[in-house]
Amino acid sequence: MGRSYFVDETVEEYLVGLQTAPRSCLTGLLAGQSSPQRDFVVLAVQTPHRESEGQPKASRGVSPLDDIDVEWVTEHAKQVSRMLPGGLCILGLFLVTPPELSKDAQNALKRLIFAMDKYITKGRLWELSEEDVTDQVTLHICSKTKKTVCKTFDVKDPKSSAKPADWKYQTGVSSSWPMLTCSVEVDVQIPVSSDITDKCMKDGLRRWTKQIEAAYCLINGRQALDDSELSSGQVKTSFCHSTEQSELDERSSALVQVCSGSVKVRGVVYCRAYIHNNKPKARHAAQAIKRDIINTVCSRVEMFLEDLLIDEGSHKGLCSGQQALPRRVFAPMPISGLSVCDYMFPDESTADVAERLKEMLDCETPEEDIDTGLEGNQCMFPICVAVTAAIALLATATSLLYFNE
Repeated sequence: MGRSYFVDETVEEYLVGLQTAPRSCLTGLLAGQSSPQRDFVVLAVQTPHRESEGQPKASRGVSPLDDIDVEWVTEHAKQVSRMLPGGLCILGLFLVTPPELSKDAQNALKRLIFAMDKYITKGRLWELSEEDVTDQVTLHICSKTKKTVCKTFDVKDPKSSAKPADWKYQTGVSSSWPMLTCSVEVDVQIPVSSDITDKCMKDGLRRWTKQIEAAYCLINGRQALDDSELSSGQVKTSFCHSTEQSELDERSSALVQVCSGSVKVRGVVYCRAYIHNNKPKARHAAQAIKRDIINTVCSRVEMFLEDLLIDEGSHKGLCSGQQALPRRVFAPMPISGLSVCDYMFPDESTADVAERLKEMLDCETPEEDIDTGLEGNQCMFPICVAVTAAIALLATATSLLYFNE
C-alpha cells in the first residue's frame, strides 16, 4: 500500500494556476510534514527562472526534459529548506510537462529527486531517527489536461523504483497545528586552522549538535514522557523557553586540540516549529524544535561563510573582532496559520527580505507583515581570534530545554 498525501487546497489552486509555454517543462518543490502514518503538503513553489547566456537547448532540438537544470533545481531546494521552520521540510518535487512528454516524466523526476536529496542532506548535522520517512514524493502534472500522477521514491535506496501514492486535496490541512517557540542561548567555540572552512565549522558545530540532540525537554515545567500525547490546547498555548547549561557534570567530556585560531559563535536565537495534530507525541514536538535550533544556527554559519567568499580575500585568513551573523525574521505563508523565515544581514532591509520571498517562494509579502523583532539587532556574533599554536579545550555539556506556558 502506497503513502497518502493530504494536500491543502491552496496548493491545488497554485498548481492549477501554473502556466507553461508550449513544449516546455516546469519544475517546483513540495513542502510540508511527514509522519509514519501520513504526510501533509502545505506549500508548492515553482523553480525560479535562472538568467543564463546563450540559446536554450530545447530550441535546438533537445528535449525539454533534458534541458532541466538539475543544479539550479537542487540549489533552489536548499535555499527553500533554510526558510522552513522546524517540523516542515522539502517532501519532494513536481513536474509539469506537455502530454507528449508524459512517458519520460518519471525518469526525469527520479533523477531530480535523488540529486535534490543528496544536495540537501550533505550539510545536515542532525541524525535521522527510526521514525523518519525516507520516501520522497514526485507529482507529474500534464499541462493540457491537468491530470496528476503521484509516486514516491525511497531516496536512501539508489535502486528504488517508483511506488504509487494517493494525492488527496483537503481544506485547512494545517489550520489547527500547534506552534512551538523557543529562545536558545548559544555559546560555541570552534577551533580552526589558518583558513576558516565550511568543513572545520561543521565539525565544530557537530559536537554542539549532539548536545542539543541529547537535551531534556520540559513541557509546562515538567519532563514529558516520550509517548505521551499532546493535546492541541496544551502545545498551542505554550511558550517555549530554552537555556543551555554551562556547567559540566560527571557526564561531560573534554578534548584538547591544537589549532591556529578559534571561532566563537555566541548569542540568543529564536526558534519556531510546527507539529501536525494527528495524535502527536511529546517526542515529536521535542524533535521538531531541536532540529529547528540546529538548522537555524548551521544555516547562519553557512551564510556567513558564503558572504565571506563574496568579499574577495576575506576568507583567506582569520579575522579579528566581532561580526554579526544574519538575524532570523518571519513572514506568513500563503496558507493561514503557518510561517516561513529568512535571514537578514545588518546592511539589509525588509524590502530585501520581501524580494527574496518573492523569488524563492513565489509569493508577495507586504513589508509590514515581516516580523523582524524576535531576535533584536544582535542575535549572534562569531568572534574569530588568530593565535599561534592555540590549545582549544572542547567540552561537551548536557543541554536542558524548558517548554513553559
